[in-house]
Amino acid sequence: MTWQKPCLEKLVSLLTPPSGKVRIALDTDTYNEIDDQFAIVQMLLSDSLQVETILAAPFLNERCSSPGDGMKKSYEEILRVLERLGVSPEGLVFRGSDNYLPAADKPVKSAAAEKLVELGMKNSGSPLYVAAIGAPTNVASALLLEPKLAERIVVVWLGGHPLYWHTAHEFNLRQDLYASRVLFDSGVPLVLIPCQLVAEQLRVSLAEIEQHVKGKSAIGDYLHEIFVDAQKHVPGSSRVIWDMAAIAYCLNPAWAPTVLESSPLLNDNVTYSRDPRRHPIRVAQWVNRDAVFKDFFTRLA
Repeated sequence: MTWQKPCLEKLVSLLTPPSGKVRIALDTDTYNEIDDQFAIVQMLLSDSLQVETILAAPFLNERCSSPGDGMKKSYEEILRVLERLGVSPEGLVFRGSDNYLPAADKPVKSAAAEKLVELGMKNSGSPLYVAAIGAPTNVASALLLEPKLAERIVVVWLGGHPLYWHTAHEFNLRQDLYASRVLFDSGVPLVLIPCQLVAEQLRVSLAEIEQHVKGKSAIGDYLHEIFVDAQKHVPGSSRVIWDMAAIAYCLNPAWAPTVLESSPLLNDNVTYSRDPRRHPIRVAQWVNRDAVFKDFFTRLA
């Protein structure tokens, strides 16, 4: 698919870091790991985010039998998290794609993709921030279903590695290369949160989880439970809660400082090529680990 060249002035305007209350949609492969659950909780406990929807994304690893099964298990995990928060899923949570994009111009229709189009095209006076913390299949499908959506949303995607890195090979990006290319090629305002050296800053220890999360509430106990189940605990060990980085940018862009870069070309061997004539995206340089976890622990308490 040949994408229309975006209006540079409008694109740069939409890429201005947000301020005030942010309309947000979360696209999440929640059952893939344990970091999505922390991201959901921080988002829902915030008073500066207007949460419009939570969408289940597909994934495939040892925890599921197919991308569709991963999406289904993620949907069920979202419900478990909301139940412990006392939040109704009615009209809020939607199932996503049951497979990855079959080609760069072929969307996978789903309730999630349709919901993104509906919310993004709504004339609300402010853009919809789409925090994507999994394979971007649902987001790419929405952009393919309605190309004008690229002028109405801002995608904050945790995926890939820094643009100077020797490889882009990272779980969220490599799961659906076609969808990842849509984010880079469509001209949608994109804030890229790389994993290596950036989201990787968000490390937390069992001692902190036991002191600041366990016993605080039903959701605190659940987060402690899944952390203990997932993490092999040895002295000095910690675990990266990657996905909180995307929420951190939406909460306070100063916690994830960004610079404008030309959008990379994603090669078949899962590396980046650079062309300075390409449209700009924002790329996070690091994440303020202490500020993010201070906010999380304080809200949980």
